[in-house]
Amino acid sequence: MSSFIYDALPMRVVFGSGSLARVAGEVERLGLKRALVLSTPARRELADRVAMLLGDRSAGVFDQARMHVPVTTADAAQAVGEELGADGWVATGGGSTIGLAKALALRGGLPVVAVPTTYAGSEMTPIWGLTQDGRKQTGRDRAVLPRAVVYDPDLTLTLPPSVSATSGLNAVAHAVEALYAPDVSPVIAAMAEQGVRDLAAALPVIVERPGDAAARAAGLQGAWLCGACLGATTMGLHHKLCHVLGGMLDLPHAETHAVVLPHVAAYNLPAAPSAAAALRRALATDDAAAALAGLGSRLGVPTGLRDLGVGEADLPRIADEVLTHPYSNPRPVTRPELEALLHAAWEGRT
Repeated sequence: MSSFIYDALPMRVVFGSGSLARVAGEVERLGLKRALVLSTPARRELADRVAMLLGDRSAGVFDQARMHVPVTTADAAQAVGEELGADGWVATGGGSTIGLAKALALRGGLPVVAVPTTYAGSEMTPIWGLTQDGRKQTGRDRAVLPRAVVYDPDLTLTLPPSVSATSGLNAVAHAVEALYAPDVSPVIAAMAEQGVRDLAAALPVIVERPGDAAARAAGLQGAWLCGACLGATTMGLHHKLCHVLGGMLDLPHAETHAVVLPHVAAYNLPAAPSAAAALRRALATDDAAAALAGLGSRLGVPTGLRDLGVGEADLPRIADEVLTHPYSNPRPVTRPELEALLHAAWEGRT
């Protein structure tokens, strides 16, 4: 690669065990006086804890974040924020909550502090998404980037093994697509390779020994690297498929990425030799796509789209939507090949 452009994304990271205690300092550093804490209902206890840490700088808690950020959810959060006079957002949780904070930042420009509790890595990207009438619209805007990310591995210790596995494979998918993106650079390629290596080593340990603090920290580091790669490159077929599946059928986000990942890798990697070589090194294998499928199997994630509730009759309209507005991809996407890929992913064939 003789020439490239690398555009670094501005990001402040606070990393380490016990880092949650520093969230108030990050809010104060941004000059926020009334930050609204965001969470899903399941993460309400953590949100209340964060609000307590913020003290007088907390405007309260909104705990209705949902997958794929429905427009109605963003409307409701915005209304609560306006009523309480919020001047910023603290997103505590996984991709659903961080996605909501991004949508709110896109609308009003108020800053976000992210406190991730899963391995999805979305806190590192300027990519936002909103879902309305079964269609997920996505875009890229630096205004949605969190101003600070507080990574505390302790917050992941109670994460169920299944969520750890699927969210980690979601992050791996970010790095895999970054490796064959048209705007990949040597910097991003190195980050992607290391991120995949970190997560591939950490996730089996996390699933088998959930209390392993070192593996939890390594997993968060891998998620950080993989997310940053997606934030700096163009998305391809994998993310297009997952966005369509999620928006159209309201599928669980991380599980969808985990199912689709090895199938799109098998489709694209023959057309992306440098990406394939990087993944062979990261996964210590001669067949990266097979190794990704094997990793998912070892982690116990769903293997087929039908396991997530997709009907075989849904596949043609999924293909229609993917082909209507295709993403950049290293290998041309034709309808027969896309339908074959979808059927393999639906059945869970390796």
